[in-house]
Amino acid sequence: MSSTSGKRKEIYKYVAPWPLYSMNWSVRPDKRFRLALGSFVEEYNNKVQIISLDEDTSEFTAKSIFDHPYPTTKIMWIPDSKGIYPDLLATSGDYLRVWRAGEPDSRLECVLNNNKNSDFCAPLTSFDWNEVDPNLVGTSSIDTTCTIWGLETGQPIGRVNMVTGHVKTQLIAHDKEVYDIAFSRAGGGRDMFASVGADGSVRMFDLRHLEHSTIIYEDPAHTPLLRLAWNKQDPNYLATVAMDSCEVIILDVRVPCTPVARLSNHRACVNGIAWAPHSSCHICTAGDDHQALIWDIQQMPRAIEDPILAYTAAEGEVNQIQWGATQPDWIAICYNKACEILRV
Repeated sequence: MSSTSGKRKEIYKYVAPWPLYSMNWSVRPDKRFRLALGSFVEEYNNKVQIISLDEDTSEFTAKSIFDHPYPTTKIMWIPDSKGIYPDLLATSGDYLRVWRAGEPDSRLECVLNNNKNSDFCAPLTSFDWNEVDPNLVGTSSIDTTCTIWGLETGQPIGRVNMVTGHVKTQLIAHDKEVYDIAFSRAGGGRDMFASVGADGSVRMFDLRHLEHSTIIYEDPAHTPLLRLAWNKQDPNYLATVAMDSCEVIILDVRVPCTPVARLSNHRACVNGIAWAPHSSCHICTAGDDHQALIWDIQQMPRAIEDPILAYTAAEGEVNQIQWGATQPDWIAICYNKACEILRV
């Protein structure tokens, strides 16, 4: 028997061949410590890489790599915690694409394009995959709309079952570009979603009543809101961040238009927010000050002065943060060409 060191490391690092932007933890129970990474190269040719931590050697290895047109604005694995759906991941960029993960060959299942009659496509800024019904995906676009797609995983033909998709609904969500979309766990977790955009508002929608929306918050200066994240355990709370802002705003949908907390320790603009998968009172924020901060917001509505944990990525601005649903003890961050997972 080889004697491996008993103590697990607290940080594992992977260096990609190119700068990284998008990144997401795999959800499947049989694929621990697997992440998908998207390159950020300012040209047409970009890449997506699937990496996995070998727990024996303590090293990340690339399991699959495939070409992607333009940088991915977001990557997400199918929210399939039981491992009953095909092993799919999706990316947004010029279009929404669904891929089937393989080792070493991942393959494109479908390209979902809502502009059938036009050569022009309005780039997608983000998307979200519904946890309760993984056949629903919502996308946000610079053309002011959000689109809800229905996915079908067809019957196997031989050993292949193709994934197809159709538009369930498209709606004008904002007065300007829409920058992020996220489904809420409220009311069964299937029908409610929110979006943020360049008009500086957070708006909430219900797929059963799309004729109207609710404005939850408007930035006083109409500064664009870039990111949106729902609390994973308490669907009353969500977090948002404004463009070039050093603070994260926590909102309570029961008290519209008034933030219940502001997390303002970052010394440069915030790039990412991620709620804990297992706790209603913990959130992680990351920014251009090289920091990833974890906050305990139990004190709300009393002011939250300081984070409970701070990690500094010495070499670069942290441009992405993800808190793994199946590994709640681990947070993943991206800076420059590096992806790190940190034990919390």
